[in-house]
Amino acid sequence: MKKEVKDTVILDLGQKLKEYAHFYLVDVHGMNAAATSGLRRECFKNEIKMVVVKNKLLHKAFEASDVDYEPLYGCLKGSTAVLFANTANAPAKLLKKYTKEGLPALKAAYAEESIYVGADKLEELAALKSKNEVIAEIVALLQSPAKNVVSALQSGANTIHGVLKTLGERPE
Repeated sequence: MKKEVKDTVILDLGQKLKEYAHFYLVDVHGMNAAATSGLRRECFKNEIKMVVVKNKLLHKAFEASDVDYEPLYGCLKGSTAVLFANTANAPAKLLKKYTKEGLPALKAAYAEESIYVGADKLEELAALKSKNEVIAEIVALLQSPAKNVVSALQSGANTIHGVLKTLGERPE
């Protein structure tokens, strides 16, 4: 590969690191063409960008970045694919489906401004909540007391109405 091409690839990877908030490093060694193609299709459906990279070029893109990715350097061995996503848990949920077959294996991830190293972190990553999920939970928690008050007032009104009706129907 010529130096100009390498520089272009490094710049492209650096741009993707800035563009996407989260990424996963995945070992694709041992995957055949059909399995890789299927994984790419699933990534596309889930709005995940999959890029197979040379480890040295990714290492240089990490070094050129403003973020300190040093803990990930040890994971840059073997065949590596990077799954870029804007939702932190989307790649983890996708990989969870595939790990039943054993491939591809998670090497590391950068999600929610934290670094996760090792395949054992997949469950933890899949359990992460996206920003929208957290906002929805907060809104639901904020609405809950108001709903309880409205519900209590409505049931109380029905109870008072029932008592008054019963008292009104009673013979004196």
